[in-house]
Amino acid sequence: MTDQRLEELSGLASDGDRLFAINDSDEGGIAVQVIGRDCEIRDTITAQVNPFDVEDLALAPDGALWLADTGDNNRTRETVALHVVSPAGGSALYRLTYPDGKHDAEAVLLDGKGLPYIVTKEPIGSALVYRPAGPLVDGATVAMEKVASVSIKGTDTPGGPLQSPVVTRVVTGGAVSHDGGVIALRTYTDAYLYPVPDGDFVAALAADPVRIPLPNEEQGEAIAFDPDGTLLSGSEFGKATSSTITAVAGAAAQAAPPPPPPSKGAEAPGPGDPSAASGEAAPAIAAESSGALWPVVGFGAVALVLIGAFVRRSRRKA
Repeated sequence: MTDQRLEELSGLASDGDRLFAINDSDEGGIAVQVIGRDCEIRDTITAQVNPFDVEDLALAPDGALWLADTGDNNRTRETVALHVVSPAGGSALYRLTYPDGKHDAEAVLLDGKGLPYIVTKEPIGSALVYRPAGPLVDGATVAMEKVASVSIKGTDTPGGPLQSPVVTRVVTGGAVSHDGGVIALRTYTDAYLYPVPDGDFVAALAADPVRIPLPNEEQGEAIAFDPDGTLLSGSEFGKATSSTITAVAGAAAQAAPPPPPPSKGAEAPGPGDPSAASGEAAPAIAAESSGALWPVVGFGAVALVLIGAFVRRSRRKA
């Protein structure tokens, strides 16, 4: 399709039948595009609020969409915000503050209890993970607490807005599988899947992930799960006039924790048994992205301003 409303695709969610997408642009309000499986925009969910820089979104079990208004490339914001929009158009605004200064962030994760986690975009050092330190209150400001950090190594996967190892390690989006069992964080070039033990996001992000390369995306920031565990990734158009949303079938299963060891007294496998382990760890890299492609075509290109690591134009404050 030829639609400029998706040329700066930044956040993505799926309910299995539809996709929900946000555009990373200053439109003076919230506009979530509802996309059918035929890649046509079917509806637009709006809310009469004035976000600063929405970078990601998550779909709650009740159908509400959580939009992460957390972009802050110039590190100027005193608060960031989460906008919760219902399919009927109602909305709530939760303002948040960091405990340790200003951060740019492009990923939000929503756990099974509805608690949001924000993951920062750090050109130098580890990504930082924060969550509200108290109950969220519509219209009020709540302090956050830092609960984890995530170190991502650079890769040789091609893609991103510039040729630099930095683009392969900064976090540009996040998602949680519908059963809550897998967290996905993405960079411009790769996705990292973390199995979640007993709903514990902090423990999950402390473990080693499975990496899924997402090569040749111009400016990949969007990531989501279908209910069946298929991983979806998408990019801004960048210098091109089109983009694709790529489906990686069975991705969530690739991050499943290993089976428990056999109980005492269990018969050990014979040398010809394929279940006999060699003692080596499982591969850290899953199969590259494959499967169905969602074409998203539009006009024009996005101007990317690079000041220092990554800087986009300033946005209005939430």
